[in-house]
Amino acid sequence: MPPPADTRGNRALNSVLHTIAICQIRDGGRGQDYYLRRIAEGKTPAEARRALKRRLSNVVYRIMKRDQRTHLAQVA
Repeated sequence: MPPPADTRGNRALNSVLHTIAICQIRDGGRGQDYYLRRIAEGKTPAEARRALKRRLSNVVYRIMKRDQRTHLAQVA
C-alpha cells in the first residue's frame, strides 16, 4: 500500500530543486560554497546535496509567501 499523498512530496518540485542544486554545485557561487561546507563537516555528497536542496526549498517558499503577501496587498 503506498503512503498517503501528503508524505510522498511533489516529484516535479523535487526534480526542479535537484536540477538547481546540481547546477549550483557545478557552476560555483553560494550554493557550491554551502555544499562544500557540508562536505567539510563530514557529510556524504548525497547528504550535502540533500541539505542544499532543503535550503533551496526554503528560499523558494519564502519567495512564494512574499509574492502572496504582495498580491493580497495589491488586491485589498
